[in-house]
Amino acid sequence: MKQLFYFILLVAGLSSIHSCKDLADEDGNPLLDMNENTGLNGPRALYREITDSDTIAEYRYNGLLLSKALTKGKYTNSVTDISWSGNKISKITFYGFLDEDKDGNLDDDSIAYTQLLTYGAGGRLTIIAENRTSYVKTVPPGSTTPALPWVVDKRYKKLYNLEYATGTDKLSKITMRIGEEIIGTPFDYTDYSVSNYTFTGDNVTKVERSYGAINSGTFGTATEKYGYEYFTFDKQINPHTLLPFEYKVSSLLATRVNDEKSQSLSINNPRRMTITDLMMPIPTPAVFTTNYVYDLQTYMTKGFGINYFYKPQ
Repeated sequence: MKQLFYFILLVAGLSSIHSCKDLADEDGNPLLDMNENTGLNGPRALYREITDSDTIAEYRYNGLLLSKALTKGKYTNSVTDISWSGNKISKITFYGFLDEDKDGNLDDDSIAYTQLLTYGAGGRLTIIAENRTSYVKTVPPGSTTPALPWVVDKRYKKLYNLEYATGTDKLSKITMRIGEEIIGTPFDYTDYSVSNYTFTGDNVTKVERSYGAINSGTFGTATEKYGYEYFTFDKQINPHTLLPFEYKVSSLLATRVNDEKSQSLSINNPRRMTITDLMMPIPTPAVFTTNYVYDLQTYMTKGFGINYFYKPQ
């Protein structure tokens, strides 16, 4: 419940933010769709996501392919590098800081992880194998203030298995196993999460994620469970349709609880979202609503306190 409460505070803050306009890309070219009266003819790419106080994400491209994502860091940008093999993403590497507990502040420890992606029948992403390391600053003798250098704190292995619905090929389930690597101890997965996705047409309308322990290879009873639902979809274009599916899934898995971003998997935009702690005796959903702004090509340019900027592709 603590994590859900922190997230509610965070979303409430984002929903009250006004627009912010950043006028150029990294090459000095004007950004597109800064208000509802502008438009772009021809292919486009999502370039920035901005609130009144900061840039949430900036996307860089190598030709038509997403190559890098810059997100907020504790001291400098966090960096996600995307590697391609032909027309498939083969590896995603992250260096920086994350908000694991959803309290609205980036954690003090630094995170690095590498994800290797495997594809199955029909070229669909089926496995993500992740190695993750957390780093902390050392405390000099006689001091209570951490200082450089960064040292390894913990190492983890994560394994994600993705499943798809028969007939629609829409994502239906992600099963995660995680275990800590401890020197001198045989490795084993100790905890799990299971995410179930419901699509209506091409839009995600419901996500349920449960968490629990693994005992002798068997999933135990869930100790946490959260529900996310999306309603009242428009018929306009979701900005995240311009990003690769594999990158969007990786972003959902970046922190332990990140499922509110599941709307990125939809082609349209929900005007209403609810989040519910399903382990409570009487679940009461937290409700969030928004009005959207669009450009002349029906791409969404503002919603839930975030402005979306595009550039020619």
